[in-house]
Amino acid sequence: MIESLLVANRGEIARRIIRTAKRLGIRVIAVHSEADADLPFVAEADEAVLIGPPNPALSYRNTEAILAAAKSTGAQAIHPGYGFLSENADFARTVEASGLIWVGPDADAITAMGDKINARNLMAAAGVPVAPGTADPAADLDAAVTAAAEIGYPVMVKAAAGGGGMGMGVAVDEAALRTEYDKVRAFAERMFGDGSVLIERYFPRVRHVEVQILGLADGRVVALGERECSVQRRNQKLVEESPSPAVSPELRSRLLAAAVRAGEAVGYRNAGTVECLFDPATGEFFFLEMNTRLQVEHPVTEYVYGIDLVEEQLRVASGLAPTFDPDALTPSGHAIEMRINAEDPKRFLPGPGVIRTWVEPTGEGVRVDSGYTEGNTVTPFYDSLLAKLIVSGATRDEVLDRAKAAVAAFQIEGPKNNVPFFTELLDNEEFRSGAYDTGIVSRMR
Repeated sequence: MIESLLVANRGEIARRIIRTAKRLGIRVIAVHSEADADLPFVAEADEAVLIGPPNPALSYRNTEAILAAAKSTGAQAIHPGYGFLSENADFARTVEASGLIWVGPDADAITAMGDKINARNLMAAAGVPVAPGTADPAADLDAAVTAAAEIGYPVMVKAAAGGGGMGMGVAVDEAALRTEYDKVRAFAERMFGDGSVLIERYFPRVRHVEVQILGLADGRVVALGERECSVQRRNQKLVEESPSPAVSPELRSRLLAAAVRAGEAVGYRNAGTVECLFDPATGEFFFLEMNTRLQVEHPVTEYVYGIDLVEEQLRVASGLAPTFDPDALTPSGHAIEMRINAEDPKRFLPGPGVIRTWVEPTGEGVRVDSGYTEGNTVTPFYDSLLAKLIVSGATRDEVLDRAKAAVAAFQIEGPKNNVPFFTELLDNEEFRSGAYDTGIVSRMR
């Protein structure tokens, strides 16, 4: 097993990784910006290194500073968490070239799945269903118009190098396409350094379902069930649950088999997620993208399968067998995760500030993965995620009832936060029925 680990991230995911690593007897090094010096993850690590100012480009995305911290502390491995450098193939290669262990998939897999067009084509060749769309980038507006006419409106205009719900627009006709194409292309060039755009069929009433995969050290790829991620604002997730209330046993079998094929197609190792769109009207599902890292919502899978995914990541990176029997994976119960963000609960606009009160809920089946505590300052430099409230139980109904009580007990004063939204959601009949889709939040607003 790895003996020393540098966590190249911050907030709740850094604390999450630190917790498992220390349980396993691994020495943990945290890196932090000047803005994060007082956050819990810094104090909880065995050692902490300041790597730069608040600007993430000068700290958490500063590869030279992170590698220097690893060298000065004698770290044996680097875990990137999610976001920042977690899906940066060049960083993964540099880490390994430096003689360090990269806790994640290899750089070739990251590269293969990082471009949405390349990923689409790879998945189609592997027999994974893909939505009708372009096999090559739409080189210019005329090409986009021609492609959309062949696919049929409405269409989704997507940045090929995008991710996390960014770089996407919907066009219901040619006039809208002309506007969205220029907008997405400009955004993609600015944010990702790559203006390539693809056109796909858009499904107005669709569900977002993903499969957790794990590429083992012996070369096998296993699927650890599905997660429902359809409660979203601006194409970004707010709630995830496992199993999905929309997935039948027959669909689950097909979905998990397709996700395993996806992983096998790129020789995948370590934790990853195959994201799909599911059309309840037809029963069809389509490959959306693959996230080559640990997902924010991994705890719901951990509860349902009774495993620690961070431990499994560390075991794969160490060349060790998993803690579970890959041939006897048996899910049990239900779990829901709610993302507690520093944003107002109506328009979801960021609201940083000093946390005057922070009281986390407790009780059976309740877990809080938090990045902050009372007295900390939520700054505008990073993602608005404050904590993840995860609730588990034997049935979905039991989980919904426990979640209501947990949300009511979560007290945060200071920065704006979206806790009131979850109170509203858990009383929403569409959500409670399980028959919801990605438009649920817009219908609530």
